[in-house]
This record gives sequence, structure tokens and C-alpha cells, in this order.
Amino acid sequence: MGVIDFRLIRQLWMFLAVAEEQHFGRAAKRLGMSQPPLTEQIKVLEQSLKLQLFDRSRRGTKLSAAGAALLPAVRRFANQVEQLESVVREVAAGQSGVLHIGAITSAMLDTVPPLLSGLRETYPNLTMFVREIDSVEAIPGLEAGELDLAFVRLEGEVSSGIATMPLTEDRLAVAMPKDHPLAKLPRVRLKSLESEHLVMSSRQVSPVYFDMLVSVCRSHGFAPRVLHEVRSVSSQIAYVGCGQGLALVPAAMRKLAPENVVIRPLKERVMVVTAALAWNRNRYHPMVDVVVSRLKSRDKVHEKIV
Repeated sequence: MGVIDFRLIRQLWMFLAVAEEQHFGRAAKRLGMSQPPLTEQIKVLEQSLKLQLFDRSRRGTKLSAAGAALLPAVRRFANQVEQLESVVREVAAGQSGVLHIGAITSAMLDTVPPLLSGLRETYPNLTMFVREIDSVEAIPGLEAGELDLAFVRLEGEVSSGIATMPLTEDRLAVAMPKDHPLAKLPRVRLKSLESEHLVMSSRQVSPVYFDMLVSVCRSHGFAPRVLHEVRSVSSQIAYVGCGQGLALVPAAMRKLAPENVVIRPLKERVMVVTAALAWNRNRYHPMVDVVVSRLKSRDKVHEKIV
């Protein structure tokens, strides 16, 4: 691992200011420095990168093609540094910890908010960063230490050292257009979907969930005819509303259904995990233990460790 070049970091910060202001004088003022050293540092940066970053003329300073190509990556880097500085400041000011949470959209809508609200009351100094992820991103994120907790759709085999705990489950149902013949029935047999085109939650997003649904169909004597694979359950319902097929979804999704879509439970009782908590047992974090024990006492569910 190389030594961090703090001079380069400072120069990139200067590059960003000049790129956004398109004027060395204004950029220098924004950075709280005089113009000559700023101009000198940008020249040093250009020499070390062997690139001309700006086109300078009497009319002003504009990004060169190379500068424009670099700008998005430098912006991302600047945002990450700002987030790091914010975490450092908060920890230095006596924060009790930082928790990085990843969650699928549906968990962000129902499971996560009440938990965060309770944590904020008990631990007012806890800093929590929440970001939306797909289920498939949970395990790599937990293993790399980018996430401390993940609220995702997971069950069955997961990586060694990753613990999972089912939080919510729901009965499987069928979303279909209001005028579909099966919509007249109070409950729908799984086998009756044999000749229907289905909209499925993508295997790339949640492999275990996709494979489980395919397996359920096969156990009832047919292979599902998948017309579309989409990123979320709400997308499945949207596609059904546009006449793009039927979808197997958790029954609770009826609250998301528009007027032209109905959701009928399956005749067979098939339960699916709609949200599970996952964390890395090989990385100790005191707040992870707090969250796990809170959710255990709330749901009285069994921890499953692979």
C-alpha cells in the first residue's frame, strides 16, 4: 500500500474549485488563498499528471477535454472526503459510534424507519448512514466492511461468517390486471399461471429469491415463462399495470397496487421472507449487537448462522 499523497489531495481540491468557478480569482477566494499560489499549484498538478486541465484565454478559464473527463471522478472523491471529515468531526466530538446500513427499498419504507427512530432516542449521538442497495450487494458489502447491517431479502445459504435473521414474511400472491379472467377468483391456484407470462424480480438483484420462486413453480409442475426481470416488487406491479404479464408478489403489496391491478392470494400457502437482517460476525461493532438484540426481542425470531 502506497503512502497517501496529501499534496495531491489538496491539488485536486483546488482543481475542483477552479473547474466549478471557471475563474482563478473566484476559486482562490473560495479556497481562502491568494491567486498566484493557486495558479502555481494547478500548474504543478498538470505537470505531475502530464495533462493540460484548463484552456486559459482572455475570456476566462475553461476545462480542457482532459479536465472535463477527470471532473466527475474528482467530484465523487471530494464527496467521500467530506463524508469522512464529517464522521471524524462527529466521533471527535464524542459520538458513540457510526453505523452504515444498507436496505432494499421496501425495507426502507417499513422495517428500517421505526428501528432508526428507536435508536436515535436511546443513542442521540449515534451517526447512521442509510443507503439503498439490492439484496445481492449485501454480502459483499458486509464482508468488505462497507456495511455494518443490511436489511434485504435473503434466506437459505449465505457466505461463511454472515449471520441472517428473518424479520418479516408474507404469503405469496398474484398481481394481475383488473380485467384478467383469474381476477374474478378469491384465490388463485399456482398451476393456473402455467401459460401466463410472468414479471419476476431480477435474479441479478436477489438470486436466492428468484431461484426460490422458480423452484416453487417447478414443484407445481411447470417452468415459469418469465417475460421481464425487474429490480423491485413495486416495478413488478408497475409492469403488470402496463399489461406486461402477471407477477408473484408478497400479499402486503396490495397497498401499492394501482386501480387497474388486483392482488389475489395463492390457493397454496407459500410463505416468503420479505426482509431479513444480515451482519458480519467476523467484524465486531457494539451497535450491531444492540440492533440484533432489539429486533430479536421484538419479533422473537430465531437467529440463523451459517
